[in-house]
Amino acid sequence: MQDRPLISVVSPVYKGEKMVHELVTRVKANVSQLTTDFDIVLVNDASPDDSWDAILKECHDDKRVKGINLSRNFGQHKAILAGLNYAKGRWVVVMDCDLQDRPEEIPALYRKAQEGFDIVQGEREHRKDGFFKRLSSTLFNSVFAYLSGIKTNKKIANFGIYSYKVIEAVCKMPERDRAFGVQVNYVGFRRTTLPIEHGNRLEGSSGYNLAKLLSLAFGTIISNTNKPLKMMVTMGFCMALIAMLIAVYNILAYFLGLIIVPGFTSTIFSIWFVGGMLMVQMGIVGIYIGRVFDQVKGRPLFVVMDEVNVNAE
Repeated sequence: MQDRPLISVVSPVYKGEKMVHELVTRVKANVSQLTTDFDIVLVNDASPDDSWDAILKECHDDKRVKGINLSRNFGQHKAILAGLNYAKGRWVVVMDCDLQDRPEEIPALYRKAQEGFDIVQGEREHRKDGFFKRLSSTLFNSVFAYLSGIKTNKKIANFGIYSYKVIEAVCKMPERDRAFGVQVNYVGFRRTTLPIEHGNRLEGSSGYNLAKLLSLAFGTIISNTNKPLKMMVTMGFCMALIAMLIAVYNILAYFLGLIIVPGFTSTIFSIWFVGGMLMVQMGIVGIYIGRVFDQVKGRPLFVVMDEVNVNAE
């Protein structure tokens, strides 16, 4: 353990060509207040711009900067996992590359961790995101908390400092649908939060569009809870109860002479409604089976095409 650097900083990079240099400069300036024994792991998630070239330049200028180039875009959370597999620090900082996670907060996070915590997550007091990003975050956290029973805090994202045993536990989790924050919550350990300032995005806009946000939310919910299946069972019982009540009503109405001509509309409606619900239920079951199929194939969660300074001393 003693031959590990004290701190590793992991940052997935996507559309970060103009941010990489500022990121590395500010990280080094702030982590150097704590130690010179650190490294920075930058993971290029097949960014469409020249982010990899920017990373290569930083790696050339300082051997403490490690560059990992993924073979295609695997998504933010799998890029984080890739970085964690190369991070060897006794403490690991995870942060985005857009500098909304401010490197100036790292010393405070580290000092808080020294009070006896394994996890210290930054709690953004005032989020500097657009309305759509804040709304989608609120909706995701609300739906996820309801379906999974796991309480989440929309002020907390990935930014934080984690002891190496926490990172080891997260890396051992084999599921394909990754959500770093959810997995950190799952593994436990001594944790706390620290109020931090949320920075302005240095350049461009978020790489998450509506489709990606929905895909992330859907995959995270399906991989972390089976409550949708339980809801379908409950709905099935409710539909069966309603059908029984309607049957009783029709029997009584028939003998009381209230039904003169059988209704066509109610019959057709019932058929379509029940058929539609059955298709929904089968679809949800099919999705879970599909996830199992994806998992048992055992394909790697990410593929590294290039790596720089990984074995540098």
